[in-house]
Amino acid sequence: MRTAFDEFYDNYHKDLYQFMFYMVKNKHQTEDLIQEVYIKVLNSYDTFKGESSEKTWLFSIARHVTIDFFRKQQRKRNRIMDFFDWGEKGDLIKDQEPLPDEVAIMNDEMRRIYNCLDHCTIDQKSVIILRFIQSFTIQETAETLGWSVSKVKTTQHRAMKALKDLLENSDRGEDFNVGSQ
Repeated sequence: MRTAFDEFYDNYHKDLYQFMFYMVKNKHQTEDLIQEVYIKVLNSYDTFKGESSEKTWLFSIARHVTIDFFRKQQRKRNRIMDFFDWGEKGDLIKDQEPLPDEVAIMNDEMRRIYNCLDHCTIDQKSVIILRFIQSFTIQETAETLGWSVSKVKTTQHRAMKALKDLLENSDRGEDFNVGSQ
């Protein structure tokens, strides 16, 4: 007899992994964060009210775990920058970690899009990943993010414009100029 969690895992693990991987771009970190998501799911599944789909609920938890991860990373960077006198904080060294094998086989255009996506805000990145990579509807995206449908549409519009500008700038060899996470 299969448990409810096994079915939950079978139904959503692949999509959850892809979502979190696109957010953090690191296989090991993705696996760690997914473990954290599953712990939260196991601890709170009995309180799930069914006001949204299980998938929407899961991705909402995953998004919050990812945002917490980025906040912790930023605090660590700030502590390091405060400890050492590096000069201006705007001169942080960017992480140049290579893309994983799965991403490396993509064509150059897709790689450019993913690189540009890293320079969008976390809200823009979340909407693009949910809508166009995970194929969520606008309603599912709104429920997952805890936003109104209108906010999802506005953020999607701004994200698409930002991506277009970033791609055009990269074609001209210019620096990225959209706010980052």
